[in-house]
Amino acid sequence: MLSFTRRLAVAALISAALPLSFATAQETTLTVFAAASMKNALDDANAIFTKASNIKVTASYAASSALAKQMESGAPADVFISADLNWMDYVAGKNLIKPDSRYNLLGNKLVLISGKDSKIANVKIEQGFDIAKLAGDSRIAVADVKAVPAGLYAKAALEKLGSWAAAEPKLAQAENVRATLAFVSRGETPIGIVYETDAKVEPAVKIAGTFPEGSYPPVVYPVAATSTAKADAAKYLTFLRSNEAKAIFEKYGFSVLASAKAS
Repeated sequence: MLSFTRRLAVAALISAALPLSFATAQETTLTVFAAASMKNALDDANAIFTKASNIKVTASYAASSALAKQMESGAPADVFISADLNWMDYVAGKNLIKPDSRYNLLGNKLVLISGKDSKIANVKIEQGFDIAKLAGDSRIAVADVKAVPAGLYAKAALEKLGSWAAAEPKLAQAENVRATLAFVSRGETPIGIVYETDAKVEPAVKIAGTFPEGSYPPVVYPVAATSTAKADAAKYLTFLRSNEAKAIFEKYGFSVLASAKAS
């Protein structure tokens, strides 16, 4: 049986041989709602998918919480990729996704960042970690700790390490993890808590420390087709777990949780 990649190649050849008017009529656009932290990697993956399949992908990036609420309000999407399980469970509970299409795609890590030229570096994050003292008279950038996955993970870690009470008054909360990253990259706060993959795509920051495994719930990115998804969403979900997509995600620092699907 042909692999997914080879089938895409065959489809592309067939499309090229068709009259222009017919091929144009067959073009599809998929709308993907994805966690803000995925932007760089998913943009690259989408470009490869579109080139191979002639299926255009329009991605909308924001906090998973915001995207879930948009879906609940009727915003059209074909695929949803959340940065945590809870918001995928939320839309599942509203019957907004196809349950049998859902799988866990990626994993990530939580890190402490500082400015590229900052003296804050090689921070050992452990029980009793005094992040409030580290911030000095300034603030600590985090995503919204009440709704946004990156903020929820950060709060969980600080609570587990006994750092929350002192840190909470100093938090500068952002609408999503990329806005958190921007606070530190622009020098508005000396430190922030983001995903490892975010830190790697921003040259104006560095990783000052890594939160220990077990201090926060595992960062998991589930993906699913929406209940109103176009048929081609299935091809996209298959592509996301292909070896081509895996190579892109790993290049950006994600851990790939999904194994390649037989095709």
